[in-house]
Amino acid sequence: MKRREFITLIGGGAAAWPLAARAQQATPVVGFLDPRSSDTMADRLRAFRQGLKDTGYVEGQNVAVEYRWAEGHNDRLPALVADLIRRPVAVIVGNTPSAFAAKAATTTVPIVFATGSDPVGVGLVASLNRPGGNVTGVSFLASELGAKRLELLRQLLPRATTIAMLANPDSANTEAERRAVQAAALTIGQQLTIFDVRSDRDIETAFATFVQRGIGSLLVGTGAFTQSHRERIVALAALDAVPAIYALREFVVAGGLMSYGANFIDAYRQAGIYTGRILKGEKPADLPVMQPTKFELVINLRTAKALGLEVPPTLLARADEVIE
Repeated sequence: MKRREFITLIGGGAAAWPLAARAQQATPVVGFLDPRSSDTMADRLRAFRQGLKDTGYVEGQNVAVEYRWAEGHNDRLPALVADLIRRPVAVIVGNTPSAFAAKAATTTVPIVFATGSDPVGVGLVASLNRPGGNVTGVSFLASELGAKRLELLRQLLPRATTIAMLANPDSANTEAERRAVQAAALTIGQQLTIFDVRSDRDIETAFATFVQRGIGSLLVGTGAFTQSHRERIVALAALDAVPAIYALREFVVAGGLMSYGANFIDAYRQAGIYTGRILKGEKPADLPVMQPTKFELVINLRTAKALGLEVPPTLLARADEVIE
């Protein structure tokens, strides 16, 4: 090989290395942060990835996603956020506790939330139309529908005079949801007892109390804690023959009786779309918080029959999905 050809070859290779490095660095990184474990999030992750794909981003091709799971320990979220910021990431995505942890840690990295609470009421954003700052996202209003769930439960069990509510007091949504359900119960003359649950043992104790007191029905509050314990809650409701209503369809798919709420799977798809739009240069402050336009009533007839309940035809007619 001639000397000039050798120099050209080496020079060309050296020039290619920085280009390759720059191409690799150009791949944006998204941080997905959640207080739950990954095995509870499969449907939501698929929806989130679909939202990214809808905006032209495919994980592993032109976008990378770093996942951080708190495994049910919210106190781990600040450290996980700090880790993502050091990575660094272009956007942080998460639910209510994740968004609060991220907001406390940074005013520059964009944050996209998927929350069941009122994001203005809990202080995530300044307004729905003009969020301001570095935070925006999707609200599926899970906690605000507690009164409606109580009404549906009454339609199914018109003679029930007592109702229990499971609520995690550490959830940002709990206080507003608790007030709404208490007011609704007072209006219709039902006695409401709220059980605070923070652990598996609390859940077991609550159900033992239901049986002891003869409580006739149950409303399961919203939040990451109850979602991550849905299998156990549904199993205990079946074992103790307690009719229950939930905020999310996944409880009913797992064998729960009834749910009413927005399509939270689609909320995560929308969060993926917002993430993609931010990666393309849009600012969170200019993206209005998205809200659901349709709410779904899901009824599990198999569970109703196992509980010895006859679902009124009017309620069945209103159902968006019936599992038989």
